[in-house]
Amino acid sequence: METTKCPSETGNHDDHDLPAFKLLLSCPLGLSPSEVSVVFDQTHDRIPHPDIGLESSIAEIWSERIQQNPSLFNGLKFRYGGHSPCSGLDPSQKTRVCLQLGLTDYRTFVGTNLNPLWERFLVPSEDDRIRCQHTSNPLGNGAIVETSDGEIVLLQRSNNVGEFPGHFVFPGGHPEPQEVGVISHQIDGELTHEMVNKMVSQEMFDSITREVVEEIGVPVSTLGNPIFIGISQRVLNVRPTAFFFIKCSLRSVEIQQLYCNAQDGYESTHLYTMPMVSI
Repeated sequence: METTKCPSETGNHDDHDLPAFKLLLSCPLGLSPSEVSVVFDQTHDRIPHPDIGLESSIAEIWSERIQQNPSLFNGLKFRYGGHSPCSGLDPSQKTRVCLQLGLTDYRTFVGTNLNPLWERFLVPSEDDRIRCQHTSNPLGNGAIVETSDGEIVLLQRSNNVGEFPGHFVFPGGHPEPQEVGVISHQIDGELTHEMVNKMVSQEMFDSITREVVEEIGVPVSTLGNPIFIGISQRVLNVRPTAFFFIKCSLRSVEIQQLYCNAQDGYESTHLYTMPMVSI
């Protein structure tokens, strides 16, 4: 992975080159929805930190952020708890990936992953599930969108966003629990755990299409089916993101024109397209 300068927000790192991201899972051939499953369970929720003072800083930081920006909303998010390979019932089917997800919220994300003391929430361990057991780790999503003329879409984040304003990013956001009726781990009497897992798994794919439509302004009819290609983790603040590859039938210039009327245009200021080799 390309190495880039990763400046510390905490002042605890020396000024040297660090990998900005590390790959937690790579699926270079891509996986379809039928090849990605989910186990949604409270065992994958965050474990509170035993340091009471550190744990209390979550509420303190959120209170400060609300005062600075009253429009902040504490929405529910799916928490990334890890992944494992799992085979389908058909022996001829290639190995699939099972995502292990719990519940968290934006307030806890701001108070742990975005906390100036975020590294103190980490547990010394080679096992990432143990290492990040006290952080919120909401699973974000990102899309590698390829135009019909072979360009890749990038956005420059606005200064209105709370995380990494001004940075260049791929279109994306988060899968949303409430889109599939999940507001807790309590299951409605008409649903089974298996049904909820399938709904959450489908939301992984539906949500990235929604984010692309909202952020760059293209009609959903111009987008191909998303293909899951892996999960990355930001080295600074250990935030995980699921990535997908999506083909768009529009040319770069057409997307540029549609971007002006994007629904979520306030989250970014510019849209760029460039060849994959330039990224």
